[in-house]
Amino acid sequence: MRIGIEAQRIFRFKKHGMDMVALELLKALQNLQVPHEFFVFVQDGPDRNCLPAAPNFNIVVLPSSSYAVWEQWHLPIALKKYKIDLLHCTSNTAPLFTKVPLVLTLHDIIYLEVLNLKKGSSYQILGNIYRRLLVPKAVKKAKIILTVSNFERNCILSYFNMPSEIVRTVYNGYAAHFTEILDASVLATAKVKYNLPNKYIFYLGNTDPKKNVLGVLQAILTLIKAGKMPCKLLMLDINKDYLYKLISELGDPHLLDHICFAAYVPNTDLPAIYCQASLFLYPSLRESFGIPLIEAMACGVPIITSNTSSMPEIVGNAAVLCDPYNTNSIADAIEKVMSNPLLQDDLRIKGKERVKQFSCLQNAQQTLKVYEEVFSLNKA
Repeated sequence: MRIGIEAQRIFRFKKHGMDMVALELLKALQNLQVPHEFFVFVQDGPDRNCLPAAPNFNIVVLPSSSYAVWEQWHLPIALKKYKIDLLHCTSNTAPLFTKVPLVLTLHDIIYLEVLNLKKGSSYQILGNIYRRLLVPKAVKKAKIILTVSNFERNCILSYFNMPSEIVRTVYNGYAAHFTEILDASVLATAKVKYNLPNKYIFYLGNTDPKKNVLGVLQAILTLIKAGKMPCKLLMLDINKDYLYKLISELGDPHLLDHICFAAYVPNTDLPAIYCQASLFLYPSLRESFGIPLIEAMACGVPIITSNTSSMPEIVGNAAVLCDPYNTNSIADAIEKVMSNPLLQDDLRIKGKERVKQFSCLQNAQQTLKVYEEVFSLNKA
């Protein structure tokens, strides 16, 4: 079987969650050493060495262009050229004008549920409009749809009212370098490189409204006013103009004194950031999975996350849950964990056990079975 895998953005330097999921899937598929021939379609970028070479893996760099032109024009041409038997699109959308059987990874359908043209960056807004237009059509074309949690599977089935056997849950895995780091020199190097404080709460977010930056800031402000903020909050690669606007709306510029910033951190350096955190804070409003949750569990960090959408499904009993819409709930959860070393140790232990359920190898094996099933049905 000649399997095409769309991985348009894996060569870019600043990879996002879906890019990392696609990259780890490809690495795991390589390790399976199956007789199929794989053609990985990418757009050129600076991180060309992120995917190691393998005998049956062909990296096909297609002309650089906008996301839509690359996907709807260059990719279909390449599918014909390389005589692809099956195409797996890994990031929600797919080319509409190709007869190649399609497996679609639909990470979420948030952009179909709500489209707010006044929130988020222009890049995020345009991306959501494109997905809103393309995803319903791609869903109709797909032979099988893969998604990343049972929560999201139920959302997809409910929204599209389709047969349940078409949509399959395949949990994301995490990269092997996410593990507890015991080498003091590695930790010290990261501390100097990113100017980390001695003690910090680690928060990962961006300008996407679902990341709940405002709710986090309000919770931190609540703790500060109560004299209960135990340490600084660390934010990575966040748009500071956006952040300053939110802080201005809250009316307390001294909030900045309790926040420290680091620029973009390459994925390979992230474990050292997790491992030195006293707490990982992830109170998103809506997630289909939440990859940072399994990364944090693998690194042995206590976690606070939301009691909504997929997050309880992913963390199980290995995190303290809060109501992300309630500032006091977030603040109370932070105080609860930070003031209780025994609870912190318990969360670390449970997290290391829970994360065993999220394997890249298992992800690849389940995905490969889907490829073989679709190919077999198409040949029947």
